Amino acid sequence: VYEDADIVVVNKPRGMVVHPAAGNWDGTLVNALMYHCGDSLSGINGEHRPGIVHRIDKDTSGLLVVAKNDAAHQSLAAQIAAHTAYRGYEAIVVGSVKDDTGTVDKPIARHKTDRKKMAIVEGGREAITHYTVIKRYNGYTYMAFQLETGRTHQIRVHMASIGHPIIGDPVYGLKKDRFSNIGGQCLHAAKLTLTHPKTGERMEFSASLPQYFTEVLDKLERMQ
Repeated sequence: VYEDADIVVVNKPRGMVVHPAAGNWDGTLVNALMYHCGDSLSGINGEHRPGIVHRIDKDTSGLLVVAKNDAAHQSLAAQIAAHTAYRGYEAIVVGSVKDDTGTVDKPIARHKTDRKKMAIVEGGREAITHYTVIKRYNGYTYMAFQLETGRTHQIRVHMASIGHPIIGDPVYGLKKDRFSNIGGQCLHAAKLTLTHPKTGERMEFSASLPQYFTEVLDKLERMQ
């Protein structure tokens, strides 16, 4: 989406892992970045996560910013920690969400028995998600989200906790649903706003919805 000497903004496709880890050493976003950028990625997170300031899930599509040097990395990380870098998401959830706007403020931590999952846990890390309803369909709701914190699986866990899991979510979603076979959740990081680490310019990026997402919306329109 954008690149200069300090940052790269990427629109990650659904199904791509961000950085190498057990079971996913190849074909990750980091592998692609290392090929594209060579040695010009920040080294703050070590050799397996060069340049990675924040992540989005494998089955979530959309925008993330990558640091090409340590100074940029420190600046971007500080913006995320201070909530001055904004990340806007869009998703389709099961059920009709009652309120047009709202906030889910529930702490998140690793699930006590299933280590691959996150859960609402008393005493967990603070997690705050603001939401706005874009459109209600027959049994589903198309929504926008603003993250105040960036916990692992935050939107997915929060929406499941209030009875509106994201459609297609293989972990927190419904096992049987009209859209449970779409190959991943309908969750897209659509907007990213940040201050450039070197110039101080406020920058806003957007990524249009991927095809699988718009196809679901088209089906919902026809079901009305």
